Amino acid sequence: MTWENPSNEDIATLLQNSKTIAVVGLSNNPERTSYQISKAMQSVGYKIIPVNPMVDEVLGEKAFASLTDVEEPIDIINVFRRSEFLLEIANDALQTNSKIFWAQQGVINEAAHKLLKENDFTVIMDVCIKVAHAILTRNK
Repeated sequence: MTWENPSNEDIATLLQNSKTIAVVGLSNNPERTSYQISKAMQSVGYKIIPVNPMVDEVLGEKAFASLTDVEEPIDIINVFRRSEFLLEIANDALQTNSKIFWAQQGVINEAAHKLLKENDFTVIMDVCIKVAHAILTRNK
């Protein structure tokens, strides 16, 4: 493993300083993990921007086909796609105003990590954003 996640303190700080999460692969199916995690993050105050070409709206928010279609500021790009899609999504991320790329638990791609780090992104992989938020921001 050649990549490393930021420290828990750094992750806690970026979660506390962020307001908007673009969720790549967000499903409109309430049974899907992406929906449940995004709903939980929305319930604690984050604005969710769904990124999925197969849906028009999720969690009351207009969906976009691609990250490159999102015109508003994005604090965190949170990815719910398989590892083999991360490099393509990382390339799209470079065209946004975000500097934080978060791949959910079980999602890792070292080439995407390298590309993003070379472009000054904070990269978190193989970590559930909801769990990190619950653990790292309590009592803060």
